[in-house]
Amino acid sequence: MYAVIETGGKQYRVELGTELEVELLDVTPGQEIKLERVLLVADGEKTVVGQPIVKDAAVSARVVRQDRGEKLISFKYRPKARRRVKKGHRQELTVLQITDVRLGAKSAAAEAKQAEAQAAAERERIEKAASRQAEEDAALAAKLKARAKAAAAEGAAETPAPKAAPKAAKAPKAAAPEGEAPAKSAPTKKEE
Repeated sequence: MYAVIETGGKQYRVELGTELEVELLDVTPGQEIKLERVLLVADGEKTVVGQPIVKDAAVSARVVRQDRGEKLISFKYRPKARRRVKKGHRQELTVLQITDVRLGAKSAAAEAKQAEAQAAAERERIEKAASRQAEEDAALAAKLKARAKAAAAEGAAETPAPKAAPKAAKAPKAAAPEGEAPAKSAPTKKEE
């Protein structure tokens, strides 16, 4: 749900949680204010346009702080008259955070709280299901481990342990076939 409001001669599109800078208002930081000049309110299903303002609509905001805008330079110059005027200006601003957008009985803040509660309940349900699944997996792993130990113990009792194989003896050098010269091996260190 969003709304278009008017304050300080300007229009702003706002929704729940929006932080905006408006022209200076006579308020103190931390104060809750209601912005009555709502020109348009739209939720997912319908849009209400005011002529000029929407009846039964209000936007609530919390004053975050009083601030000053960026410096704007105004420079006037008249040639041949030796006239140059340079002025700086910083606009006084009020920073607001939108806390609620209402249209009749519908409230954006109430809808957001309800959605947050549903999300928290869904998260909790998923966490419980995950922990239950983890417990089941751990129990199954323990059962399979016990079965594997029992099978290993049963298999060890039935078959004797294999004997170590004797070391292989060096094979004699193969004789070269007739008519061929025996292959010359690489010289060893002693021969060199």
